[in-house]
Order: sequence, then C-alpha cells, then structure tokens
Amino acid sequence: MRKRDYTKRLAGDLYGGITAGVIALPLALAFGVASGAGAQAGLYGAIILGLTAALLGGTPVQISGPTGPMTVVTASAVALYHGDMTFVVTIIFLGGVFQMLLGFCRVGGLIRYIPYPVISGFMTGIGIIIILLQIHPLTGAESVRSPLIAVAEADRIFTDFHIPDLALGLITLAIVFLTPKKITRVFPSPLIALIGVTAFAGIMGFNTAVIGDIPSGLPSFHMPAFSISQLTFIVTTALSLAVLGSIDSLLTSLVSDSLTRSKHKPDKELFGQGLGNMLSALAGGIPGAGATMRTVINVKSGGTTRLSGVIHALLLLGFVLGFGEQAEKVPLAVLAGILIKVGFDIVDYRFLKIIKKAPRHDIAVMSIVLVLTVFVDLIVAVGVGLVAASVLLTYRIAKQTQTQVDDIDLDIDDTAPCGASPNGRHLIRVVDVNGPFFFGSATQVVGKVGMILDNEVVIFNCSKVPFIDYSGFFALTEMLVNIKESGIIAMIVANDALKERLTDLEISGYLPQQHIFPTLAEAFRHARKHICEDGKKKAAQQ
Repeated sequence: MRKRDYTKRLAGDLYGGITAGVIALPLALAFGVASGAGAQAGLYGAIILGLTAALLGGTPVQISGPTGPMTVVTASAVALYHGDMTFVVTIIFLGGVFQMLLGFCRVGGLIRYIPYPVISGFMTGIGIIIILLQIHPLTGAESVRSPLIAVAEADRIFTDFHIPDLALGLITLAIVFLTPKKITRVFPSPLIALIGVTAFAGIMGFNTAVIGDIPSGLPSFHMPAFSISQLTFIVTTALSLAVLGSIDSLLTSLVSDSLTRSKHKPDKELFGQGLGNMLSALAGGIPGAGATMRTVINVKSGGTTRLSGVIHALLLLGFVLGFGEQAEKVPLAVLAGILIKVGFDIVDYRFLKIIKKAPRHDIAVMSIVLVLTVFVDLIVAVGVGLVAASVLLTYRIAKQTQTQVDDIDLDIDDTAPCGASPNGRHLIRVVDVNGPFFFGSATQVVGKVGMILDNEVVIFNCSKVPFIDYSGFFALTEMLVNIKESGIIAMIVANDALKERLTDLEISGYLPQQHIFPTLAEAFRHARKHICEDGKKKAAQQ
C-alpha cells in the first residue's frame, strides 16, 4: 500500500471512530439509564463490546454497543430482580455464550432467510416500545417498565408532569428532530442536545431528575450466579438476548456490506459479539449489538478498517476516566428526548410507505409481529412471525403447484395401435405435476388417486417438479402402492435432479428403476410395449 493511501485510510479511520464515539456517548448513557442498570452500565457495555467486536468480529467497520432491542430485554430483567445485578449479569453472560454457540454452529448466514415483514414488524415494534417507555420521563413523571403499563398509566403524563423536565424534554426533541443535516454531519444532534440542554438546565438552576452518581475509573468485576428456581427465566431471557443480538448485529452487517461493497463473515461476527457481551457482563455493563446508525456514520465519515471501532471505544473509555462527574448532571428528560428520536429512527418507514400496495399476507405477518413485540414478548414475536410467514409462504407455493389428469390415446408414436383394452379400461392416464412436490402440495396430488384406478398404465409426469421433500416422496410411494395393488403399471418421468433424489430416497422399493424416464415420449413408448404385450397374452389365452 502506498504511503499516501495508508495515510488517507488512517485519517478516515480516526475521523470515523471519533465521530462514531461522539454519537455513541449520549446513546450509551441513555440506554444505560433506560435499562435500569445505570448510565455507567451503558458506558461499560459500549466500551467493552465495541472494542471486542471491532477486534474479533466479522464486519470490520461495524460499530457495536447498546441498542434498543437489547436494552428492552435487559430492562425487563432488571425490573424483575428489582435492580439486583447478580442475576442480570448471569443472563447477559449466558446470552453471550449462546451467541458464540450460534457462531460455532454456523447459523449466522440464516439471517438472510428471515422474511422482511418479520424484520419490519420487529423493528417497528422496538421503536414503539422505546417511545412508549420514554414519554413519562420526558414529562418528569416516574418511569414505567413495560409498554402495557405505559399505555395503562398514560393519564399520569398529564397529572404528574414537571414543568422544568417537560421544558427540557421538548427542547431536546426540537434539537434532535429539527437540526439541519448539514450541522448534524459535523456536530451530531444528540450530542448538541446532551451538552447544550444540560448546560442550559444548569444555568437556569432547574431542579430536575438527573442521572446521578456515575462511578469514575475502571469497572469492578461481577461474578455470574444463579439459583435453580430462576434457571428457566435466566435461560429463556439469555436466549432472547442471543437471538435478538444476533439478528440486530447481522442486519447491521448487511447494511455495512451494501455501503462498503464487501462481504462480512456472519459466524465470526457472532463470535465477536458473544465474547463482547460476556466480557461486558463481567464488568457490569449492559449487552449490545451492531448499531446501524453508528456504523453508517463511521463508514460515511471515512472508517474503513477495525481501527475505527477501536478508536470509538477508546474515546468512550477516556470519557469514563475523565468526565464522569459532568455526566452525572445530565437530566433524564434530555436522555428521554434522545431515545424518543432513536425510537422514531428504528421504525421501518420503508415498509409503511408501501403498506397499501403490499400483499395481504405480508401485511398480516408484519402486523402480528408488531403487536406481539410491543405487548407480549420480543422472542415470541419473532417466533410466531416466522411460523406465520412460513405457513403463508407454504400456502402460496402450494397454490402454484398444478396437478392435471389426462387420458392418452395408445397410438401416440405413429405406429399401428394395439387395439382396445380387453377389460374396457382407459389404456394410459397421465398425472401432470407442475411445481414443487412437497408437504403443502402433496394432498392435492394424492386426491387424484381415485381418478387413476381404472386404466392400464399410470404415468406421473414430474419433469417440471423442481424438488420433492419427504412428505411428497411418501405421498408418491403411497400412490404407487395403491396402483400396484390395483394391477396397474406405474411409471415416472423425472428430470436428472429429481431422479437422483428419488434414487437416494430408495424409490426402487416401490417402482422398478427401468420405469423412470427422462421424457414423456419414452414413457409412452414403454407403456405401449407393456399394453401390447399384455393384450397379446390375453388374446392368446382366449
């Protein structure tokens, strides 16, 4: 690499890392407070996860730290244990272990197969959760721990509000929503709000709720611990963190790929994220994932290598070591305003813009995931969404599979016909299967069995079947058994891939190998041969 190119890349990483660190600072404080673990937990999580994932992850320019989905799950755990971080640390640590296992099992690439309506409903739901949870502290009212409570106690916004907090919150909202992009590119609006509104509150002498004590210096060590009675909740919550963190990180990795025209290593990314969350837990930090906004800002600011992520983490570390006392004075209403903007940014407006034109199936899946995310559980929402999307996709594919039964004249190859069937049956009947032969379409093919038991030869024309699964194979073998018991000869027309698949599944136990043909014409010729020979034998017997 030429010296000029190296210097340019180093300068880009330096500026990208500093810019991402400046953006991450107010968000780390805000997510830490929102989780219930404290602002310092957000900072420790951003530093440790950000550094570990930058060094060992599979997406070089990705910036990692506390995110909305991970904070929501962490907040529910903190609320359940009434702020006792012993069990919370265990959950976060175990979640990191599960993430690493997902990486070792090479499931990182599966993120590409999650239907977009599921992702859209999930992300929009997360955005709504963050907004609902921050409305109360924005007005000075006591915080709530769940979206349901936020909705049920919405009246407290109007009865328990505190005018100084509300004023600071509204000013913060105005800054983060209305600051021109030209200014935001140089001075991020969350940082402007954090510094400017906090200074304004101090000058005016407002008596508002603030972050409070933030320990300065390096974090203390936290040892994971659990009791058997809490094991089920700990494991299920840890799994939720692992799945959500993996989805969040790998989606950001895909965004990074599109910006840098590169290709990330998903399993390596899960390893780095998992190890980072494990180490973060041991330091008392909250979990996180790859952060889309911070990653995009890093790339747009010139970041091209892992160095930018390292610089981002070191910048936050310097803040913790030198400016912790100043952060203690930040009003909670300011952090709430910043998080509400984050919530609105997470909402998937791209899907909402086309919702009137989107297929009803996709709208249904997105709506189900959205409602379950907000009012039930994040992992349940993703699970139900995947099942619903799979069922609807199966239905749509099954509808595309067409099955048709046709009677065919015997003299199909321009030779003299053998004559009519001696028992009055139709001589040849063809069952055309056009489309996937799988569990979703197998029933409609099986339904044709009753229509094909009055002929001499049945040909299953599967030349246009792209694949067959076990359900389709067993349905086919069931029909072959019924046909054989009725004294009918069965044949199959299959393309090379399908023939290989049928051979692997041991179709020979139900059908002679010589009765599988590459073309329908060859099957017809063989069928004629059988019918003619049978006809001659029966004529001789008479």
